[in-house]
Amino acid sequence: MLLVLAVILVGGLARAGGTDTTFITPFERSNGMETATYAEAMDFYKRLYTTYHSTLIGDAGITDIGLPLRAVYYTRDGKYIREDWKQSNRIIILINNDIHPGEPDGVDACMMLIRDAVMGKIAVPENIVLVVVPMYNLGGALNRNSNSRPNQNGPRSYGFRGNARNLDLNRDFTKCDAAETLGLEELFARINPDIFIDNHVSDGADYQHIMTLLASQHDKMGGETGAYMYKTFTPLLYQDMKAKGYDLVPYVNDFDKTPENGWREFYDPPRFSSGYAALYHILAYVPETHMLKPFKDRVMATYELMLTFIKTASEHAGEIKRIRADDKKDLMLQKDFVLDWTPDTTRCDSIEFKGYEAGYKESGVSGLPRLYYDRSKPYTRTIPFYNHFVPVKSVTAPQAYIIPKTWVSVISCLRANGVHTERFEKDTAINVTAYHIDNYETLDKPYEKHYLHKNVKVTPMKGKMNFAEGDYYITLSQPAKRYLVETLEPTGPDAFFAWNIFDGILQQKEYFSDYVFEDVAAQLLAKDPALKKLLEEKRKKDPEFAKDGNAQLDFVYRHSAYLDQAYLRYPVYRVE
Repeated sequence: MLLVLAVILVGGLARAGGTDTTFITPFERSNGMETATYAEAMDFYKRLYTTYHSTLIGDAGITDIGLPLRAVYYTRDGKYIREDWKQSNRIIILINNDIHPGEPDGVDACMMLIRDAVMGKIAVPENIVLVVVPMYNLGGALNRNSNSRPNQNGPRSYGFRGNARNLDLNRDFTKCDAAETLGLEELFARINPDIFIDNHVSDGADYQHIMTLLASQHDKMGGETGAYMYKTFTPLLYQDMKAKGYDLVPYVNDFDKTPENGWREFYDPPRFSSGYAALYHILAYVPETHMLKPFKDRVMATYELMLTFIKTASEHAGEIKRIRADDKKDLMLQKDFVLDWTPDTTRCDSIEFKGYEAGYKESGVSGLPRLYYDRSKPYTRTIPFYNHFVPVKSVTAPQAYIIPKTWVSVISCLRANGVHTERFEKDTAINVTAYHIDNYETLDKPYEKHYLHKNVKVTPMKGKMNFAEGDYYITLSQPAKRYLVETLEPTGPDAFFAWNIFDGILQQKEYFSDYVFEDVAAQLLAKDPALKKLLEEKRKKDPEFAKDGNAQLDFVYRHSAYLDQAYLRYPVYRVE
């Protein structure tokens, strides 16, 4: 689907008439009490565009509410017109804001960031390209209110978490239900960012830290990139922010207990923005400001963290480029892929945590004991942080996948991710491995519009199959290799199958009438001694089965050519 994205590219020298007061943001004008509306933010960037040496180009992307997605590009020397910055040693930093519009800290921080860069108040190094999505969830941003986040300290009004179709866009990066998701994934594929930042506001416990930082889980990311993030890049961010007076702490991922005993690192499968970015060896981070801190403090902490990312990335640009390039080469040789992970509770790191003593007092609502944090009793403690994970499910990648042309929603997702596909020019028979879905469990309640499948069990079956002209042949010798494996292998917890995209195969469309099939089944057994032996062995092993005539008829049917071939046969085929 071809979409239109207006991309504002800002940089260069001011024309006559540009003044500081012209570009005071709503956040600054209100002394840190208000966040920009969609109209105010777009007007702000348009005025930057018309006042300063700027260029407007077309791109791909739209939102579910029908408005175009927008992105702002900035480079110090203004060389964003040509494509050469993509081929150079420049570090591309993609910053996403307002995926949850009730968490708008990044919106205002980035407005000031781009303005200050354009006006020369801050010096963005020449080897940095900034790509900022000012507001991603436009439907949620326009659904403005003051009540949907009762646990949050400002701003006065803000957007709503769900988009125009009430989808949480930070759960959509695999299933791609939203138009916004397809647009952002196209942007990822086109610019290939080195660093991705998705600005958020946290919920949960109370503590002294203004800013917490979720880094994509390093074991899961793997390769040199994961190790570099864990051992080098993330510690450098902490070091620089500490020098500015901000003590970072990992995202506090424990909502049921007080955090003084430590917590497990957040696990980010590819449904989340950071987990999705990690599929492409992108250093992915989710800043989470603390919701109980004043909005003004949160925005300024976000601003300073963006500057820290820019500074650190610029100073280590060569390392980042080399490591990502090496991992991309290694990916082409990689055979085995982990589909699921679990925390390693035997290993942990020690972190310095600044919290408040917790206690219980009588609830003014129920009269029962309730948790509270006593801010008159701050503490600093060294606590365990369980940030190591181990594999629990793996798969060997095939040479290629074949997907019938009928599965258009899957093809749309692949196209958004820049996946290279070939199509059969004529009807073709080819040897493949097909999966039979043996068993699966399904959630009782919907989650983000879907009844997720889990604990999927399959049996691989090899054989020659016929494919139609126009069906898709997808080799894995391409940058999206890991994305393809994690979305197309049905046992993956975030695979397309888990998100119900292939649910049509789970309902049997043809069956038999008992009294008619009795004679047919008897003839089958008479002609097929091997099938008769299978039936007899089943009767011996299962007394209940031996007493059930219909079950035995069904057994014969399921081992015959009469079985509905589409039923439970996963419609993505492996070329080994």
